[in-house]
Amino acid sequence: MSNEVKAVVEVTAKDVQGPGVVACPNPKMALWSNHPRVFVDVTHEGGGKCPYCGTVYKLKAGEVLHGHH
Repeated sequence: MSNEVKAVVEVTAKDVQGPGVVACPNPKMALWSNHPRVFVDVTHEGGGKCPYCGTVYKLKAGEVLHGHH
């Protein structure tokens, strides 16, 4: 297993759910690549990485999450 990043998905504030997380797999992913649904925390610098598929989610530059400073 490598630490290679498969994909980086930039998300907007409106894509983020609840306490600063996004769901993976996301709706744009192919059905064959499905894995159990997990929530990836994007509130940290550099975003978060899905433990199943390695997709990295991060906020687009300039996006602000309300309640997270």
